[in-house]
Amino acid sequence: MSKNFDELTSVMARLRAPGGCPWDREQTYESLSQYLLEECYETFDAIQEATATGETHNLVEELGDVLLQVVFHSTIAAEKGDFTIDEVVQGVTEKLILRHPHVFGEKELETAQDVLNNWDELKKAQQKASGKIEKQKESILDDVPVHFPALLEGQKLTKKAAKVKFDWENVNQIFDKLTEETEELKEAIEKNESNGNIEEEIGDLLFVVLNLARKLEVDAETALKKTNRKFRKRFKFIETELQKQNKSLTDSTLEEMDSLWNQSKS
Repeated sequence: MSKNFDELTSVMARLRAPGGCPWDREQTYESLSQYLLEECYETFDAIQEATATGETHNLVEELGDVLLQVVFHSTIAAEKGDFTIDEVVQGVTEKLILRHPHVFGEKELETAQDVLNNWDELKKAQQKASGKIEKQKESILDDVPVHFPALLEGQKLTKKAAKVKFDWENVNQIFDKLTEETEELKEAIEKNESNGNIEEEIGDLLFVVLNLARKLEVDAETALKKTNRKFRKRFKFIETELQKQNKSLTDSTLEEMDSLWNQSKS
């Protein structure tokens, strides 16, 4: 390992040792799980910022926080005799080599899709060879964790289904479905149906949009994140311009705010 990485693992071990940090010593795999999730989301956001601005300072910091979680878990594991950080690194290195036979072996794969298909086949073969006990599956969709964020879960589910040709043939068919689901939602609203029914129709509409993104090879989570960031920026413009006029949001009309919103676009 590098000097900096070795220092990181040493610092973590010191924090966990007697006389170290009381909070760090109390942590377990389970207690840290939420922090790992949060750090991954913050890293995702930093990636969007880096893509939009070219500034990578926050990305460096957030990747460091994710790395800390890996080292933290591995330090706990070493104390328990479960595994070490070296085993984690060795395992992922071996996996990369084994699943890239077109780079480290003689196999020829021409496209990115060929690589993905081969990756899936190798993954299944390696799991079988290792004797790893697989959870009994009743559906090909069981591979997709139910705890994924909704957009990610939806994309993964429909990708799985598409692999067995359960998919729209083209984008125009999805637009037709989008129109159909929009009309069903309008009808549910006009009939003053229950919130449960309207919720279901909105879910169906979102699901179609998600599939449209997948079909166009756009990551729905990334697309929505970018739109969220755009909304934040434009709404901040409205707030700033109103402050210059010594006005607040509550003192302003929708027409005034809408006018400023249009200005923010330019």
